[in-house]
Amino acid sequence: MLRKEEKGSRQSGLDIVIQDYESGTVRDIKTLSGGETFKAALSLALGLSDMIQSFAGGIELDTLFIDEGFGSLDSDSLQQALHVLLHLRQSDKLIGIISHVQELKEQIDRQIVIKKENMDSYIEVV
Repeated sequence: MLRKEEKGSRQSGLDIVIQDYESGTVRDIKTLSGGETFKAALSLALGLSDMIQSFAGGIELDTLFIDEGFGSLDSDSLQQALHVLLHLRQSDKLIGIISHVQELKEQIDRQIVIKKENMDSYIEVV
């Protein structure tokens, strides 16, 4: 991700473009696929968390919740995301994931599952 800078115009907000190393081009962020958007958002969230901790004088952000997005990832991207999240967990971070992706569910050892039967729903911890 690069900050887009246009000569002669006034910056408004944070305009971002993508340096695509595979094609050797710079492209608009609007061209990202769903999976690419998810990975970019996760990267930004993790980077922002690190910046807050380093600039905020001892504030620690030890919890991260991710609500969906995993369904937009291909198998390799899903494994990359899981690898990053498992690495964070090993450094005493609490990572909460809300997902319906079966492949993801199979790799998470501690789960809170919400089940619905008839008009009732209940929580099961596995």
